[in-house]
Amino acid sequence: MYDLLKGLRIVEGAAFIAGPSCTLHMAQMGAEVIRFDNIGGGPDYQRWPLASARDHSASLYWEGLNKGKKSIALDLSRPEGRELALALAAAPGDNAGLFVTNYPARSFLSHAALAARRADIVSIRIMGWADGTPGVDYTINAAAGIPTMTGPVDADRPTNHVLPAWDLLAGAYAAFVAISAIHRRSLTGEGAEIRLPLSDVAAASLSHLGQVAEVLLHGDRPRMGNELYGAFGRDFLCADGTRLIVVAITSRQWTGLVMSLGLAEAVAAIEAETGAQFERDEGARFQHRHRLFPLVEKAMALRNADDLGAAFDAAGATWGRYQTLGEAVSKDARFVSGNPIFEPVRHPSGHSYPTAGAAATLVAENRAAVPRAPRLGEHTDQLLADLLGLSNGEIGALHDAGLIA
Repeated sequence: MYDLLKGLRIVEGAAFIAGPSCTLHMAQMGAEVIRFDNIGGGPDYQRWPLASARDHSASLYWEGLNKGKKSIALDLSRPEGRELALALAAAPGDNAGLFVTNYPARSFLSHAALAARRADIVSIRIMGWADGTPGVDYTINAAAGIPTMTGPVDADRPTNHVLPAWDLLAGAYAAFVAISAIHRRSLTGEGAEIRLPLSDVAAASLSHLGQVAEVLLHGDRPRMGNELYGAFGRDFLCADGTRLIVVAITSRQWTGLVMSLGLAEAVAAIEAETGAQFERDEGARFQHRHRLFPLVEKAMALRNADDLGAAFDAAGATWGRYQTLGEAVSKDARFVSGNPIFEPVRHPSGHSYPTAGAAATLVAENRAAVPRAPRLGEHTDQLLADLLGLSNGEIGALHDAGLIA
């Protein structure tokens, strides 16, 4: 936790990954994030992974995405509860009036409804498709064609991925756009209505990477299994049965790989035969990979992984060891156990486990302690009093009416 956004208040009415991850990033930079949910929890309150398959109220997913936020629970099925949500989102304050949601554009949380209460409000709405058609990361990924490029070369069906990349990219991009809009508002006083469809995040990303132009010029990219596209890289088996990935994108990475495996003479022979210049030309390594892969495969099969890793490091080659997430968490100190962005935190589930703070490190600045996730509705009374100025009697009446919890 850092203090770069200290004093900024954000209200979140969102579920799943993109919206909550957006505000998580901002909370970890010091912003006050207030999340409202339905009494009993929103659609992601019991989402897997769970602390226990028998206790569906303890979602490790929910704890992970809501660290350091404040929680208020409202009955959003009733007009009075919706009125409270609108009032919270548009509550006064020079560094407030920023709202993140994935509710539909025509819902009670429309930008028009918010702007009627606060003209300078900045609303960021995560969507599936720009036309309002529902979509989630996995359906957008299918529409973008990524599963047809993923998987074994001889696969006869699409291969989904397990990482919700478009959700995560959208959350990070939404945080960037939010800060951009707040900066403009500080200069001009203008609010903004921002819509961020996952489909546009995917389309723009593929365009930035040249893949939209590529498919128009050359057709669809074929499946390549574990081979890198346009560069030298693949998984290789070592003598001890360990599988490593080796990547040579830069000239230094390539020369380090060749030197550490003793392949200079064999590689020079292929260069003489083909006219390729592998040290200088990344594309040539890719084009002739089927001549080069067997050389690397044979050399690595004669040595164990630890010896190869030491040789690669000494020569400046780039490599990695395949491991399970369990191995990464428990055995790889660089990843979690020795990583200073992690701290042990006890969460509402009752479990204490290594919990990540901000991924970025501000050099020469101290990190604040990583906070736990809130209990659902933990800050309801405090927020209604502080933000909306309600008295104890008024808050008690809302409890009695079942509108808050």
